[in-house]
Amino acid sequence: MLRATHLPPVASPTFFALRQSLIPSLSVSSLACYSLHRLSTFSPFHTFFSKPLTPTRPYLPPLTLRLVSPMVGHPRLRPSASFNSDSGFGDSREILVQHLLLKEDDQKLLLELQQKIAGGEDLSDLAVEYSICPSKENGGMLGWVRKGQMVPEFEEAAFSAPLNKVVKCKTNYGWHLLEVLSEREESLLKDIQPEEFHAKMQDPSFIEEAQLIDVREPEEVSQASLPGFQVLPLRQFGSWGPEITSKLDPMKDTYVMCHHGMRSLQVAKWLQTQGFRKVFNLSGGIHAYATKVDPSVPTY
Repeated sequence: MLRATHLPPVASPTFFALRQSLIPSLSVSSLACYSLHRLSTFSPFHTFFSKPLTPTRPYLPPLTLRLVSPMVGHPRLRPSASFNSDSGFGDSREILVQHLLLKEDDQKLLLELQQKIAGGEDLSDLAVEYSICPSKENGGMLGWVRKGQMVPEFEEAAFSAPLNKVVKCKTNYGWHLLEVLSEREESLLKDIQPEEFHAKMQDPSFIEEAQLIDVREPEEVSQASLPGFQVLPLRQFGSWGPEITSKLDPMKDTYVMCHHGMRSLQVAKWLQTQGFRKVFNLSGGIHAYATKVDPSVPTY
C-alpha cells in the first residue's frame, strides 16, 4: 500500500533525488541559487556526474548550483543528456522508487533486514536506521525515475520489480534493497519554436486552457511582454517555488518563457521534477518570438 509517508514532499525538488542528477548546473542569480539550495534537504555530492552545462547571463552575477543527487553509493553513474526534446529513453514509464543501501561486505545485515521486511517491517523505516545513503533522511525515497538515469544493475531490478515488493540488487556501490511504490506515464519536457507557439496563441482558448509562465524580472517584463503570462521571476524563486502546485495545475500544459530561453529551460526542468506532466520551453525566449514572428514586440 502507498502510504502518505512514502510520498515525496509536494513542493520540494529534493525528493526527486535520482532525477535531480539529470539537471545540469544552473547559472542564475545569487538569490535564486540560494533559494533553490534552501529547498534541498541534501548536501551536494558531485563525484559521479559529468561536467555541467552552465549557461550564463551577462547582467546577473553567475553562481553555479548543482541540482544533483548527493547520494553516497548513488545508483546513477551513467551521464544522461540534460534535455531531450523527444523524451526518448525507450520506455514510457516512470516509477516511484525508494531504496536502502548497504556496504558490499554487510551481507549478514542484508539478510537480517530481508528477514525484518518478510516479517512486516517497512523498508522506509529500515532505511532511516540502516541505509548509508543520505536519502535515508527521506526514508530512502529516490522519487520518480525513468530508464536511462541509473546504472544498469539498479535499473534492471527496479523496472522489472513488482509493485510494492522489496527486491535486492548489487551495484558497484553496494547492496540495494529497493521497492517500487507506483508507476505512471513519463512526463514530457519539450522545446517549442516561436512559430509554433505563435500559432497556438491565435486560438483564444489556448490562453484559457494552458498555463503560461514568464520567469523574467519585472523590469524586463515592462519592456516587452506577451498576453496571458503569469510573471514568476527567477530571482524570487524562494517565494513562489514552494507553493507552485497550489499556484498551478501540474496536469495542465505549461509553457515557460524568458529573454533567450535559458532561465525558462531551468525552470521547465524543475517543474518537471515537481510532477508537471507536459512542460514546454519557448526556444529562444521572447527575443526569438519578437524577431521571428511578431516584430511589434519590442526587443532589448
